[in-house]
Amino acid sequence: MKAKLGMSPIAWWNDDLVELSDDVSLEECLRQSRSAGFTGMEKGRRFPDDPAVMLPILKAADVTLCGGWFSGTLVDEDIAANKTRIAPMIELFKAVDAPCIVYGEVGRSIQGKRDVPLAQKPKLSGDEMKAYARKVTEFGEWCAAQGMPLSYHHHMGAVVETEAELDAFMSASGPGIPLLLDAGHLAFAGADVLRAIDRHHERINHVHVKDIRQSVVDGLDRSRHSFLDAVALGAFTVPGDGSLDFGAIVQRLAAHGYEGWFVVEAEQDPIANPPLRMAQVGHAELMRVMTAAGYTVETQGFPKG
Repeated sequence: MKAKLGMSPIAWWNDDLVELSDDVSLEECLRQSRSAGFTGMEKGRRFPDDPAVMLPILKAADVTLCGGWFSGTLVDEDIAANKTRIAPMIELFKAVDAPCIVYGEVGRSIQGKRDVPLAQKPKLSGDEMKAYARKVTEFGEWCAAQGMPLSYHHHMGAVVETEAELDAFMSASGPGIPLLLDAGHLAFAGADVLRAIDRHHERINHVHVKDIRQSVVDGLDRSRHSFLDAVALGAFTVPGDGSLDFGAIVQRLAAHGYEGWFVVEAEQDPIANPPLRMAQVGHAELMRVMTAAGYTVETQGFPKG
């Protein structure tokens, strides 16, 4: 089985907590990640939106674009509004041969609100979840028809956060909306990561290998601390530096035949946790567990020729 290893630039520049950002250029971010062994990078705020500008930067760094976040609002807004906003991103991602666009629901979400505690996350009724899931499926089918599949990102602070919410969403949605499995967000929400893989493996088309520091998560006062408070306190880190058993997680994905991207996405203080060193730790741990699980990790970056 083949796999590719990528990173998210959130280790270098945090879009929600600017104070948790390293003052490095896009080129330096890509250089550090590639030097640690990663062949892909998800899109961040310092990436150009013009493929004619982006492609030479990717080629020079010898990396490919392996995804990127779209802030969806389908829980509140209509499909047409989201189509209008995502259309330029679809064209960009097609032009640079990215594998998918990550759909993150921000409607009603508290994930970017420092003053709203975790306990006040939005919740959908059973009927609301069914209607939402059908709507997201229709949107995912439309995006795929345009030539770019989505990958749905369950997320702390959003309408699909818990294991029960993920199960309900997946039950009511269809194959037109594949799943991004994020181990760190599931564990933070108290989910059984291996059980989620077993239940939903047929729809997983992208994986975020985010680790958590269990002691930090356990120490949160969810009636007082927000998601961004948790990030600032160090709830997340890279594989090999946290509490999750990525040997078991990767083995379970391998057992179900998952092939594709494993992306390290770990937002934390770059001063206390230098991104290059964290990239090296994460890459070493992933290579260890992926080799044990029978994966061949591809080493080619930007396509040759």
